[in-house]
Amino acid sequence: MGAGVGARKAEGMRTPFAALFARRTWRAYGYLWVMLLMAPFGLAYTLLVPALSAGLLVTVVGLIVPGGLVLGARGWGGTHRALARAMLDEPVEHPPAFVRPRGWWRALGARLFDPAGWRALLFLVLALPLSILSLVVSTVFLAVGAGGLTYWLWLGFLPLQRAGDGTWRRGITFGANWFADTPPRIALVSLAGLALLALWPVLTRGFAGLFRLLVRGLLGPTANAVRVAQLRAARAAAVDDADTRLRRLERDLHDGTQARLVAVAMQLGEAREHLAAGGDPALAAELLASAHASSKDALGELREIVRGIHPPALDDGLVVALETLAARTPLPVTVDVDPTIEARGALAPAVRSIAYYTVAELLTNVVKHAGASGAYVLLERVDDRTLRLRVRDDGRGGAVVVTGGQDGRHTGLAGLAERVATVDGALRLTSPAGGPTVVDVTLPTSTPT
Repeated sequence: MGAGVGARKAEGMRTPFAALFARRTWRAYGYLWVMLLMAPFGLAYTLLVPALSAGLLVTVVGLIVPGGLVLGARGWGGTHRALARAMLDEPVEHPPAFVRPRGWWRALGARLFDPAGWRALLFLVLALPLSILSLVVSTVFLAVGAGGLTYWLWLGFLPLQRAGDGTWRRGITFGANWFADTPPRIALVSLAGLALLALWPVLTRGFAGLFRLLVRGLLGPTANAVRVAQLRAARAAAVDDADTRLRRLERDLHDGTQARLVAVAMQLGEAREHLAAGGDPALAAELLASAHASSKDALGELREIVRGIHPPALDDGLVVALETLAARTPLPVTVDVDPTIEARGALAPAVRSIAYYTVAELLTNVVKHAGASGAYVLLERVDDRTLRLRVRDDGRGGAVVVTGGQDGRHTGLAGLAERVATVDGALRLTSPAGGPTVVDVTLPTSTPT
């Protein structure tokens, strides 16, 4: 979709006469023709709903058939979405799939009042008058413009006409005596045709843009449906993230801390058996000292694991945590954080944690991959409900969001984007070749409910 938008912007920067021959312009004009051919059939289908409802209202069939037609309008919507994608480079997501509830009457009611079906029917109703208007106006501009531009070629083939003064003249006439048959007037008609041709691409693309709006607004998902889909994706990402964290904790505890605790238990058992058998106390003391050292190592590993769950630096607030994090980074890091950012309103613990880990991960990427001489961290409160976080470096650039790790999960920047999305935030990357790399993150001050 981004490539299509970029191509449309690039074409929009050309001259009007280059746009006249642009592929996008003629595809839009072809789309208007296809719509005019399809729209009557769509309107006829739409009129079947009230017609059959009125004729069969006295029977149960009067409810079943219209319900099926409303649901069938989704198929028309799919056809028009595919047409817009193919000819207008306008990909539109499908609306939520129809879910058949249990129970015969409930299923019938769901078909009759399916929102996506009724919106598709409304599109079919509006498509016919808009397609007629757009194609007629566009074709008139094209035909009259081309005719005016080439007027000097076919002027000689026009029949002679009697003027108001009794003379016989040839050419386009306005009134009784004004004929476009002199060089200045012929040039004027040609210039008028040229102007119409210059306006034709703008007009045609404008009508195609109206159809784009209709397709997006009536045949795509509603704002609520998009919101629900985003929340479901965020919830799934949160579940995956939690599962990944739990597996990592299990692995760290199993491979590290558990092994050390087992060693402590074995050393203590060996020391007890040695003392029970009347062995050398010095050897028992050595075993106890080794067990003591192993227990301290195990405690240190436990602290590291706990620090990974909740950084102790966050106990003093997000501002202090970020400043501490920057100070520990082996590159010069400038931190620009509003010291009153938390005083203006409490931040949700999950938001604070995600902001901290996002900066930590991004600074790690700068050190490992960017080849930068320094970095800049900005954290500000846009309003009472939104935080803006920015990390910029002066490295080589060229960073990309790579999705799909070896286990099917996203890693790196894609993993950060997923984690940010779990609290209804967003991550945007700008990293041209040669730098700089800028990562902008927006976060809510509270977690979504």
